[in-house]
Amino acid sequence: MLAQPDLDPGSAEDELTHLLEAVAESLPGGFLVLGPDGCISLVNTQLARQFGYTPEELTGQSVDVVLPGALRASHAAHRVDFLTHPTTTATGRGYELFGQRRDGSRFPVEVGLNPVTTKQGTLVLVAVADLTDRNGATQADPHAVDTQIAFERLIAEISSQFINLASDQLEPAIREALRRIAQILEVDRCTFFRIERDGMLVDPVSWEREGIEPIQSIQGKERFPWALEQALSGRIIHFSKVDDVPSSVDRESYRALGTRSCVTVPLSVGGRIVGAVGFNIVRQEREWTPENIHRCRVIASVFGNVLARRESDEAIGRALAEVVRLRDRLHDENLYLRREVQERLGSSVIVGHSPALRRILDQIQQVAVTDSTVLLLGETGTGKELFATQIHELSPRHQRPMVRVNCSAIPAALFESELFGREKGAFTDALARQIGRFELADRSSIFLDEIGDLPPEVQVKLLRVLEERQIERLGSPKPIPVDTRIIVATHRDLEQRIAEGSFREDLFYRLNVFPIRVPPLRERVDDIPLLVWRFVGEFSKVFGKHVEAISREDMKALQAYSWPGNIRELRNVVERAMIVATGTRLAIPLPKTSLTQKRSDKLADVEREHVHSVLEATNWRIRGTGGAADRLGLRPTTLETRMIKLGLKRPKAASPA
Repeated sequence: MLAQPDLDPGSAEDELTHLLEAVAESLPGGFLVLGPDGCISLVNTQLARQFGYTPEELTGQSVDVVLPGALRASHAAHRVDFLTHPTTTATGRGYELFGQRRDGSRFPVEVGLNPVTTKQGTLVLVAVADLTDRNGATQADPHAVDTQIAFERLIAEISSQFINLASDQLEPAIREALRRIAQILEVDRCTFFRIERDGMLVDPVSWEREGIEPIQSIQGKERFPWALEQALSGRIIHFSKVDDVPSSVDRESYRALGTRSCVTVPLSVGGRIVGAVGFNIVRQEREWTPENIHRCRVIASVFGNVLARRESDEAIGRALAEVVRLRDRLHDENLYLRREVQERLGSSVIVGHSPALRRILDQIQQVAVTDSTVLLLGETGTGKELFATQIHELSPRHQRPMVRVNCSAIPAALFESELFGREKGAFTDALARQIGRFELADRSSIFLDEIGDLPPEVQVKLLRVLEERQIERLGSPKPIPVDTRIIVATHRDLEQRIAEGSFREDLFYRLNVFPIRVPPLRERVDDIPLLVWRFVGEFSKVFGKHVEAISREDMKALQAYSWPGNIRELRNVVERAMIVATGTRLAIPLPKTSLTQKRSDKLADVEREHVHSVLEATNWRIRGTGGAADRLGLRPTTLETRMIKLGLKRPKAASPA
């Protein structure tokens, strides 16, 4: 039991506490920790018992309480000198050094001093050995007493040395400690290794006497099944000769390593076996006494704390990597959001109330609340991206930004790194790690516009993402799980591209879960006035102009136009009109038809344009000889019905039928 003062979490004193708890109670000698002011910070039960106190009575007291009065002045001077030039040392052996018990009696001691540097100054880990009984024992077996004192001093020293080491200094320090332990225990090889949860033995650190083959790796499951089972059960493994090992597989493995006698002590951290320390004899067989095994157990308790520290450091390094990843992701998201805001100033909610628009909005309401993949189909300029945004905003993922990718705007060579990310050095110009769009859209939605332009090699990887819900950064084989809702759009006929061999059929069926056809503007004639006034309001703020009216004739003409460029073309027409406007009444001329203008090949579009041109040529006269119905070879009533279906309305200035 250790009496402990209040310590700051994570301080060196706190780590000393854990080390002392693990090893001090296993040793016959006493231990205490002195602060820079000469006061006792920590003390173990053995030392308190040596001096006739309880640990609580000594904690916080000056060390003078356990020193004879004649030694106190010299000790104070010695302490100042030691703190000025701290070094591990031992005093008292070979000359008179005494401690003083509570009752005033004195007894001979040997003291080992081990400095520990902390933020609060140099602490001293003091090992105190009572020589009262040992002075008599020295006459019978001086070597045994010297060995025990050296062993206790060594445990104190390596315990303190491991406290202030950085993680990258642990391995050489462990190897040096194993060397010193092997010399005291007179063994030929000492090995320290970790045991992973799957039973693999990893990160071996060993010391061997000269001429003995070093251990490069240990195959636990295959070569030492019996020993591994014993270790995982928390049992110490020891045998004086290999023939005592009950498993033939283990016997052959020990012989292959040259081991003739062995003690292996499992290490436990938090109730879980996390490693082991092995003490091996190669040159001869040896009987292991209870005292030998006890010393091995004490050594293992020190190394158990080393493993606990290593696991703690590794856990912090996992945690830190996650913090860095989240920081980088937040940085990328902020940059992305700033770009989105700048690029989408002026965009707003969907405008209109036509039957075609209400139909698509109903579909969006149905699918938005799910995680199903949505395929938006429609001509260029119909606002597919706006509908994709609406799907995301109505979904449970709306609190994170939707990531947008224009597949037709990314160079083929950069597709993979843009979508899936890259590691530093993945290719010549990859000077830094980059998070891909899919990883950026984790727990959100990704909108892949113009999916029909995706290169074939990227189509394969996108198919894998849809199937496995994980990506791999360019230059890294490590899979990264992503929880991303996928929305895609295209103006191309994907079935035709499949027939041409430029789009994968299996990818099409993966994307075609919930297709939505976005209607062209000519099917939303009733929405045109609302859209026009929406754009007028937008550009009024931009250009600082005030518009109060648009002529009925202009609005009718806008509704009668076929709009091959759809809403995008309408917005451009309004913008041009606002640029040249000089009064409060806005005139909006129709766009001039260009000979090079690409015409729609769809039958309905061709029919509408032809009927419209005939009506224009006849000044919208339907009946009579030479009228539009006569020219088209239709009954007047049939033509009027066809005009309604095609969205064609007679301008107010045109002659009656």
